[in-house]
Amino acid sequence: MHVLNRHPDQRAIYTNNYHHMKQLIIFMALTLTPFVYGQPSDRGYIVKVGDAAPDFSLKLTDGKTVKLSDLKGKVVMLQFTASWCSVCRHEMPFIERDIWLRHKADPNFVLLAVDRDEPLETVVKFAKAIPITYPIGLDPHADIFALYAERDAGITRNVIVDKTGKIVLLTRLYNEEEFKRMTEEIDALLK
Repeated sequence: MHVLNRHPDQRAIYTNNYHHMKQLIIFMALTLTPFVYGQPSDRGYIVKVGDAAPDFSLKLTDGKTVKLSDLKGKVVMLQFTASWCSVCRHEMPFIERDIWLRHKADPNFVLLAVDRDEPLETVVKFAKAIPITYPIGLDPHADIFALYAERDAGITRNVIVDKTGKIVLLTRLYNEEEFKRMTEEIDALLK
């Protein structure tokens, strides 16, 4: 029996069911696509937990250069940031207070902010404005960032590297629960 030949109440039920089914299919497609294609569950990262952290050299605002591979044996936190990033500006005081001030005296801990594609003067002014006292370095052309995430992906990210040089945690944006989990992971790695 064709839909148009049905009783008006049956047409309404059929139409309503059709629209619900259509919405369900769209919802499932949107929900399941990330699991099939790996996004956004990877949140723009091209590395994953368990990978060796890609090596790089970072020129700090004080002129010193740090090479990640020289930090093996230490717990390393990489904080990818930029002065124009409002989420970074929100998160950085928490990193300063809850991570840096707590662990900066520990010789087995290193925190490096990696500023994406900005000149030295901008980065120095940015660090003073927040204010942060942990080391911040320059990432011209976002080449270091691109070792860890898609070059055009969002900036607010933290990468925790264990003493063997393996990535143990990747964060994206600022989320209180994820930030707490990150601080707990750092605490555990330093015990």
